[in-house]
Amino acid sequence: MDKKQITMVTIALMLGNVMAGLDGTITNTAIPAIVSALHGIQFMGWIVAIYLLGMSISIPIWTKVGEKITNKLAFEIALILFVLGSTLEGIAPNIYFFLVARLIMGIGGGGMGSLPYIIAGYVFKNIKKRTQILGYLTASFNGAAIMGPLIGGYLIDALSWHWVFYINIPIGLLALIICLIFYKPVTPKSSPVFDIPGAILLVISLLSFLMGIQLLGLAPNWVVVLSIICSLLLASLFFYREKQAENPIIPLSIFKKRDLNGDFLLFAFTWGAFIAVNTYLPMWAQALLGMSALLGGMTLIPNSVVEIIASQTVATIQEHLRTFTLVMIGIVTMMISSGGMFLADLKTPLWLLTTIAAFSGIGVGFIFVALQVKVQIDAGMKDMPTATSTSYLIRILSQTMMSAIYGVIMNLSLEHGIAHRTDIRMTMMNKLSDAKSARSLPQHLIPDMRQIFHSGIKEIMLVSFILLIIATVFNFYFNWKKTPKKILK
Repeated sequence: MDKKQITMVTIALMLGNVMAGLDGTITNTAIPAIVSALHGIQFMGWIVAIYLLGMSISIPIWTKVGEKITNKLAFEIALILFVLGSTLEGIAPNIYFFLVARLIMGIGGGGMGSLPYIIAGYVFKNIKKRTQILGYLTASFNGAAIMGPLIGGYLIDALSWHWVFYINIPIGLLALIICLIFYKPVTPKSSPVFDIPGAILLVISLLSFLMGIQLLGLAPNWVVVLSIICSLLLASLFFYREKQAENPIIPLSIFKKRDLNGDFLLFAFTWGAFIAVNTYLPMWAQALLGMSALLGGMTLIPNSVVEIIASQTVATIQEHLRTFTLVMIGIVTMMISSGGMFLADLKTPLWLLTTIAAFSGIGVGFIFVALQVKVQIDAGMKDMPTATSTSYLIRILSQTMMSAIYGVIMNLSLEHGIAHRTDIRMTMMNKLSDAKSARSLPQHLIPDMRQIFHSGIKEIMLVSFILLIIATVFNFYFNWKKTPKKILK
C-alpha cells in the first residue's frame, strides 16, 4: 500500500478502537439504568462479562481466519458483527435478549480488538514507528472513552439507555467503507489449512470454563464444578490436538519462551485489577452519591485523559527506561487507585474519587503499550500474530473471570447486608443503582442501603489490590535482571 492507503487504513483501525472505547464507558455508565429497566441486578456482572466471553472464544479464531481470508476481510466481518450486536442491544426487550446481543457484539469485538495490532505488526516494520501507532490506537480508544460518558450520560438522561448503543452504527459503517476502498491486503501465496477440530475444542473449552465462572453464585455449586472440569478435559484434548495440527490455532512453542510467559502473566493480573476501578467507579457515583448517569460517567474522564498522555509518551520514555521500570510505575499507580478506593468512605468527595481513579489510567497507558511491543519482540516475527492475539486473549480472559468474581463478591455482599433486614429487599437494591429509580425508595432507608453497597465495592477493591501485589512479584521475577534490549532503533 502507498502512504495514503496506509494512513486511511490506520484511521479505520482507530475507528474500530473508537467504538470499543465508546462501548466501555457508555456501557459502564448505562449499567445502572439497564439493570433497573430490565430488572437484572443479579446479571450486573454479566453485562460486562458476556461481552468479554464473546471476545474470549473468538480472539484465537480471528487470527487464523485472518490468515485464511486475509486480515482485511476478517476485520470487516468483525466490524459487521460488532455493529449488529450493538443494534440488537439497543432494541432489547429483556435482559436475556440483551445478553445474547452482547455476546454477538463481543464476538465482533474479539476481531476488532486483536486484528488491528496484528495488522500494525505487519504494516509498520520499524519498532519505534509501530510503538507510535500502538499509542495512536490506544489514544483513539481512550479519546472515545472520554466522550463516552458525556454522550452516553446525556442520552440516558435525555432519552433512554437504548440510544447509547445506536451510536456505533455510523462509526462502524464509516470504518467498513474505508477498509473496502483503501485496504489492499497481501494475498497469501497459499491458503493455510484451518484447524477446525482444534478451533471447536478451544471454543467449547473456553465457553464451558467461562460459563462456569459466570454461574458462581447463580447456580448450584455442582453445576459450576462440572462445567469447569469439562472445560479442563476439553482443554487437554485441545493441547493434544495442537501438537499434531499442521497449522495450530495456538502454537504451543510460544509457551516455551520464558520472557513471553512473563508478559502474559503481567497482562493477566494487571488487567484483572484494572477492570474493578473502571466498572465500579461510575456505580459508586450513582448508587452511593446519588448522581445522574451523566455525572457518573464523567468520573472516568480523568482516567482516560491521563491514559492517553501516558500511552503517547511510552515511545519516548522507553528510550531511557527499561520495560521493568515502566511496568513497575504502572503497577504502583494502579495500586494508588485500588487502594485509594478501598480506603475511601461514603463521605469522600467526588473530586477526590476521580483523582484517585485517574492514577490507574497512567498504569494502563504505560503497561499496555510497553508490554504489547515487548510481546511482539519476544515472540519474533514468525509467532508475532499468534502471540499478539494470545496476549489479547489472556487480558480478556482475566477481565472476564474477574468481572464475574467481582459480580459474585457484590451479590454476596448485598445478600449478606440485607439477610437480617425485613425492610430492604434485593429489588430495592436494584433501584438504588439508578438515580432516577432511587427517588421512589423510602428515603430513610437509603443511608443503610448505600452502606451495604459500599461494603461490596470495598471488598472488590481489596481483591484488585491483591492482584497488583502478585503482578509486582512477577515483574521482579521476569524483568528485574533482564538486560534491556535496544528495541527502538
